[in-house]
Amino acid sequence: MKSRDSARFSFALAVLAAAVATLYGASKPAAAVTGAAAALPRVEARSDDLVAVAVVRDDKMIIHLSRLLDNAPVRDAVMTVVLRGAAHATTAETDGSYTLQTKDLALPGAAAVEFQINQGAAHENLKGTLEIAAAGGQADDKSSSARQLWWWVLNFAVCIGFLWLFSRRRKSAQS
Repeated sequence: MKSRDSARFSFALAVLAAAVATLYGASKPAAAVTGAAAALPRVEARSDDLVAVAVVRDDKMIIHLSRLLDNAPVRDAVMTVVLRGAAHATTAETDGSYTLQTKDLALPGAAAVEFQINQGAAHENLKGTLEIAAAGGQADDKSSSARQLWWWVLNFAVCIGFLWLFSRRRKSAQS
């Protein structure tokens, strides 16, 4: 009977190891995608007619401007971005987006952003807030990922231990 309990315990440990390996392997790419998405600061600003969505990479901002009515890109506008009190002209790209390159985008912290759009005689201001994280944020993400892995290992170990003790108690009650 002892060999049977030993075999069950070995099987439970193997299941635990497989579950931890699966969880760690499955969470690693998701964490990398989440980290990549979180690493890109984003701002969204809208008015009654327009919506501007901007993504920042290093010192470059890519802005997509579209109409709310049909989500069509606005290509024939002149856009100026007011960031940290300074006005910056944007460059219209062939895909319908607008780009802005300035060192102000690399500064960490919250910044008010105003998109000034001139389209023919129409003029609109769209306001939003851009939150740029400090460069040291990645170390915290790695330590929390390792902490989460150990938390899962501990949870599985406790569950397997309770199941093993329960099966031993049940067997001794049957005897």
